[in-house]
Amino acid sequence: MVSFENLVLDDNTPIYQQILDFVRRGIVAGTVSDGEELPSRRVLSALLGVNPNTVQRACRLLEEEGLVVSHTGAKSCISVDDVRRAEIRRELRAEEARAAARRFKSLGLTADEAAELLVMHWEGEENDA
Repeated sequence: MVSFENLVLDDNTPIYQQILDFVRRGIVAGTVSDGEELPSRRVLSALLGVNPNTVQRACRLLEEEGLVVSHTGAKSCISVDDVRRAEIRRELRAEEARAAARRFKSLGLTADEAAELLVMHWEGEENDA
C-alpha cells in the first residue's frame, strides 16, 4: 500500500496538488510501484487531516493522468509502466529546472553564475559565491 506517512503538507501549494506531486515523485523515485494500492479516500483524508473532497480531487486527477486505476467497490491501484515513469521524470526535471531558473533570476544571477553555483554545491563545496 502506498504510504503517505512522509507527506508533509505546506501552505504554499493546494493540498490536492501536493498529493498528486507526492505520488508522481514516488513513482519516479521507486517508492511507489505499479499495482500498489492506495489507501481509501476516507483513510487518506483522516491520515492527512484534510477534507475528503480534497483527496477525491487528487485521486480524480491521478486517474485522469492514467496513474491510478479505480473500480467501483474496489481498491484504487497505481498503474504505471517504464515509459510513463520516464515521461514523469522528464516532466519533473523540467518543472524543477524552471523553478530554479526563476529563483536564480530573481537573485540577479546570470546563467553562468547559476551554473557555477549549482556545480559548486553539487560537488559538496559549501563556500558561497
